[in-house]
Amino acid sequence: MPRRTPLVIGHRGAPGYRPEHTRSSYDLALELGVDAVEPDIVVSRDGVLVVRHENEIGSTTDVATRAEFAGRRTTKTIDGTALTGWFAEDFTWDELATLRCRERLPQLRAGSASFDDTQPVLRLRDVLDLVSRASLDQGREIGVVLEIKHATYMAGLGFDLAGLIAAELHAAGWADGRLPLIVESFEGTILDEVRDHGIRGTYIFLCESSGRPFDLVAAHGRHAPTYRSLLQPEGLDALAGRVDGISLDKRIILAPDRRGRATGPAPVVADAHARGMRVFTWTCRPENAFLIGQFRRGRDKAAFGCYESEWQLIVDAGVDGVFVDHPDLGVGIFR
Repeated sequence: MPRRTPLVIGHRGAPGYRPEHTRSSYDLALELGVDAVEPDIVVSRDGVLVVRHENEIGSTTDVATRAEFAGRRTTKTIDGTALTGWFAEDFTWDELATLRCRERLPQLRAGSASFDDTQPVLRLRDVLDLVSRASLDQGREIGVVLEIKHATYMAGLGFDLAGLIAAELHAAGWADGRLPLIVESFEGTILDEVRDHGIRGTYIFLCESSGRPFDLVAAHGRHAPTYRSLLQPEGLDALAGRVDGISLDKRIILAPDRRGRATGPAPVVADAHARGMRVFTWTCRPENAFLIGQFRRGRDKAAFGCYESEWQLIVDAGVDGVFVDHPDLGVGIFR
């Protein structure tokens, strides 16, 4: 059944105020009362689960300034897209631990960027332990929404990603359902594999507004279904027996027209609920740069627009969880 109020999930902590996936970002999100936080995970060369937005770490760490790592800059094809930079899987954990985090969007979040180069990269275990302690200290259940990045690509490098995740969750006490765990990915195959390891939690299939799941592209090429087709009633019928819910780009729900005016909520929310599935959405951000056109105010991309009005449409859609970059604003509107 849909929740009365949606879960408020600190998207990579509180990245509206601190560099994403840093200790201070998670600490602030927990202090501001989120129901859960969301770490993204990639893998180091020696099999350590590392918390980063992407496996390309040049935009979120100081690695580009480190002369000893200059030779590791390279170009790779990740999920069909060529990227040039530095990649977590080319570094041991001990090497990654020497790096310092940076704001990914400094042109929009100068306040957060003022904390650049002050905090180390975290492991998944660091975040799991941090949330466990916060739950005890605050006397309430706080969840972890674990997003698995680029699973098919990682499997191609020889990593047993599901096995690594299961082992870490067992070691940290997050595998048996006593703590509120959500596992999510844009690829359904890795969700099946983690579940097959006996990890108890809620399994959520992430959906872009365009494109195709890369695990299905790898298996079926141009015949792979699109995300949009999977969100039609027939696609939802198949997903309903496989995952516990879906997590949608907010544009899918808002359904803006060519003038940037919302025409939603789209029927997919009700269709998923009718099949007993939960529906999350991402990412609610107040800056003009991230709002649909109807709710932007002025030309400054970093300025806050009429985010309250946009977010109210998401409330009205009846979603079960929202990812936010500014936890105080999210708690204020969604709870």
